[in-house]
Amino acid sequence: MKAGTLKQILLLTDGCSNKGEDPAIVANLANQQGITVNVIGILDDDQTEQPEGLQEVEDIAVSGGGVSQIVYSERLSQTVQMVTRQAMTQTLQGFVNKELRSILGKNQSMEELDPEKRGEIMEVVEDLGETSDLEVVVLVDSSASMRDKLETVKEALFDLSMSLNARVGKNRFCIYRFPGRRNDIELVLDWSPRLDGISKVFPKLTSGGITPTGPALRAAMYQFSKKQLRRNSDEEPFDMEETGY
Repeated sequence: MKAGTLKQILLLTDGCSNKGEDPAIVANLANQQGITVNVIGILDDDQTEQPEGLQEVEDIAVSGGGVSQIVYSERLSQTVQMVTRQAMTQTLQGFVNKELRSILGKNQSMEELDPEKRGEIMEVVEDLGETSDLEVVVLVDSSASMRDKLETVKEALFDLSMSLNARVGKNRFCIYRFPGRRNDIELVLDWSPRLDGISKVFPKLTSGGITPTGPALRAAMYQFSKKQLRRNSDEEPFDMEETGY
């Protein structure tokens, strides 16, 4: 059994969008195309109340079939790893359930199996989690309110890359910020199996401006298809900085 390539968008933000289409609607569209949308809402370490806008974090993740988490910036590194792996397991459970229904009938799901069988299937899910290829588009909110959190984001993404290196399956990451200077998103780091070079490129993440989360998610969706086109073509690579659509 092989689940193929797991595709995720990992959105890191600290509040609500204020320009463009509803990001939850865009996340649902991404999910329909086999892309899981995970969202981490980042609070200031001295923040005692969660801003009203962070309800959007959960809405996007639910619509995107992914995982959401609200976290203080000091715990961000651990949370990024947890959310990424939890979303992988959740996606694979859905895949296995679909396979089961095709074998056992539409009314049979993993939850209805006896504990021993369910345990065996979870072992399959864990194995797929280690062997399936993983592609992640990291989408970083770099609006003005994120200014003091960007260094923590950089460290968290580096730790994510290191934590996934032990997997058998191939990892591919790319990082975009939003808003971009010319488009809704702007390339920070092109597709790479590791995020070791993040320290060199992360100074590009200057904060400021509006928060077009919906348009940014839509643009992020297209990076998977662009990657596939580049892999299958001998033509000149796309200019990934030009993310207009």
